[in-house]
Amino acid sequence: MTDTHTDITAVGTNWRAWQESWDRQQEWYMPDREDRFRIMLDMVEALVGPAPRVLDLACGTGSVTARLLARFPGATSTGVDLDPALLTIARGTFEGDERVSFVTADLKDPDWTAKLPYDSYDAVLTATALHWLHSEPLAALYGSVAELVRDGGVFMNADHMIDETTPRINAAERAQRHARMEQARAGGVPDWAEWWRLAAQDPVLAEPTARRFEIYGEHADGDTPSAAWHVRVLREKGFAEVRPVWSSPSDTLLLALK
Repeated sequence: MTDTHTDITAVGTNWRAWQESWDRQQEWYMPDREDRFRIMLDMVEALVGPAPRVLDLACGTGSVTARLLARFPGATSTGVDLDPALLTIARGTFEGDERVSFVTADLKDPDWTAKLPYDSYDAVLTATALHWLHSEPLAALYGSVAELVRDGGVFMNADHMIDETTPRINAAERAQRHARMEQARAGGVPDWAEWWRLAAQDPVLAEPTARRFEIYGEHADGDTPSAAWHVRVLREKGFAEVRPVWSSPSDTLLLALK
């Protein structure tokens, strides 16, 4: 076991350490992860100002919320997710911070918005999460999001968006990305499965981790439609303007303005 893994296990419920370990694991898949967060917050500031009311959609451990509050201390955030383990880390991390609240809800439930503390938000933000949904429930979710975003507010989704009309480009990009990931893995970076194995060994996270796998299994099998599909559906659901504001060879950050 590497020193990184030893540190994660030893700290137990040191929530900052768990947050950092989640970030390292996610960056193994997405080395440009911080770039998309920076652009996301740039667009929040440009369109709704430096003290927004934000819905952190499918919030996980609260990665978006952490960066939001570090940049905009006057912001408030509602995190919503179904994952018991990631929500445990999120709640532990932000315990005592009155700017932050968390809601347990299934985004496939048509009534999930009824659990939120507010009827509208300046910005709804999500990153690397909605590819867990198939296209039909994702389209329905976009309808709910459109109702939550105030006029002049924004929705941003940074996620895997695959253009199936470019198969050779896709194959080359995937091969290069996986070669780089294997190099990082050899250096001791935990992948998805290893991170969850460590979480299952933690005395506080073991039980919510077990419940998490009962809900999702190893990994949900959703869809990764193209950016063009997302643009079309978001316009159909009521957003006035939609376009990418950042992209990598495999991922896109879409901004939808109400």
